[in-house]
Amino acid sequence: MHSITTIGTNNFITHFNVIATAKPNLATFLKYAKVELVPPTPGEIGQVGAGIKNIISSAKSGKWKTLTVREAWLNALVTCEVLCWFYVGEVIGKRNLVGYRVEV
Repeated sequence: MHSITTIGTNNFITHFNVIATAKPNLATFLKYAKVELVPPTPGEIGQVGAGIKNIISSAKSGKWKTLTVREAWLNALVTCEVLCWFYVGEVIGKRNLVGYRVEV
């Protein structure tokens, strides 16, 4: 009987430690989520066209050749992240890792 009480107490302490650890992490997540996960405002949507024009003009002028290694690496990481999120969305949409289910 004593061992059951000890196990219950240890589980309670473990859960308490998890909650105590998670609270500051959750607060940090919420702080950044309020900024990063908000939908774009109408003003920001208008900036998309200007951004695309800027990318096209810099590609035509060869401005991409003057990037530092750090900037090029960050661009590569952002591209990789976008592709990974696209893939995750495809997997969620397919409800399968490989291929689509075709009903015959």
